Amino acid sequence: MQLAKLQKNIRNLILDNFNRILNSDLGYSIGRVLIGFYFFFFGLMKIPSFTETHAFMITKSVPFVDITILLTIFIQVVFGALIIINKNVRFSALMLFVLTLLINTYIHNFWNLLPSENFDHELQNFVKNLGIAAGLLILTKYNK
Repeated sequence: MQLAKLQKNIRNLILDNFNRILNSDLGYSIGRVLIGFYFFFFGLMKIPSFTETHAFMITKSVPFVDITILLTIFIQVVFGALIIINKNVRFSALMLFVLTLLINTYIHNFWNLLPSENFDHELQNFVKNLGIAAGLLILTKYNK
């Protein structure tokens, strides 16, 4: 009997603290920093693998690859960093939202693949990016 009461008290304590964090500025800040870091990190990672990324974008028929790759790196690094430091969050999130939709259209275009050609992997990335895009839209609404 006492064990069940103790488990209930521990569960309530954890849930109360978790809800307090999620409903505070701390929860917003953690989510904002994580989504900003996602873009900042992957933007930076395109620099040392520039040649490979450029070649990959060509295979995916991305238009104006020479400009597009530079613009993608700039948008991911700069606007990711701005979101991390909580500056111009709404505009940065909108820019990254548009970029994410374009990446989904050109890079994760699972509808152009046969099931044996990474179909499942690209479908998973497409859906993951939709979740990231949703998080970016939330940042535009709840920008502090």
